[in-house]
Amino acid sequence: MRYELYYWPEIQGRGEFVRLALEDAGADYADIARLPQGMKTMMAILEDGDRADPPFAPPFLKHGDRIVAQTANILLYLGERLDLAPPDEDRRLFIHQLQLTIADLVTEAHDVHHPVGGGLYYEDQKPEARRRAKEFRHERIGKFLGYFERVAAANPKGPDWLVGAHASYADLSLFQAVEGLRYAFPKAMAKHEAQWPTVVALRDRVAKRPRIAAYLASDRRVPFNTNGIFRHYSELDD
Repeated sequence: MRYELYYWPEIQGRGEFVRLALEDAGADYADIARLPQGMKTMMAILEDGDRADPPFAPPFLKHGDRIVAQTANILLYLGERLDLAPPDEDRRLFIHQLQLTIADLVTEAHDVHHPVGGGLYYEDQKPEARRRAKEFRHERIGKFLGYFERVAAANPKGPDWLVGAHASYADLSLFQAVEGLRYAFPKAMAKHEAQWPTVVALRDRVAKRPRIAAYLASDRRVPFNTNGIFRHYSELDD
């Protein structure tokens, strides 16, 4: 059965973590909202009051009659099916744990430019955003990437990947997190990322995976922009 991904068509956002897994696996999938009438189809599912298991918001995945929502939950569902998670339960749960930690990082990156409220424009909260950005650049980025550096370095199978001897969806998601941080905070990342050489090497390794490289070079990869989660405002990266 074809996988159907539902997410906003004009941004990478949280849906990109799912796209990377589907692309890396060469899965048969459709990015529904990017198709003609796709937004209408997506909104119809979101507004369907008769569903007993409605998604709260995109991204969500439809696979046959099943709908799975929330990025980490979607990737947990796809992991074994796409050979991006091992059958061993302990390692599978640890990969899920890493994905949830990446979700925390993504939320904090978003809250840099929307520290007061998601319903307000960035322009309405600039002073608070500058204060939040300083703390995020100097404390939080290193807290997260330092953690992943330690995880990869402690991998009994070697530091090529976070868990085991093969790439998992958590590795793909860490790649996306690093890419997003480089876009949003280029000065901070250029200054500090040498502290996390294993993470940077892992990012480079993911970028060279044939299907990922082809995807990154294609028009299927939506460019970063200031409507997404990772946003670049020069005043927040000074």
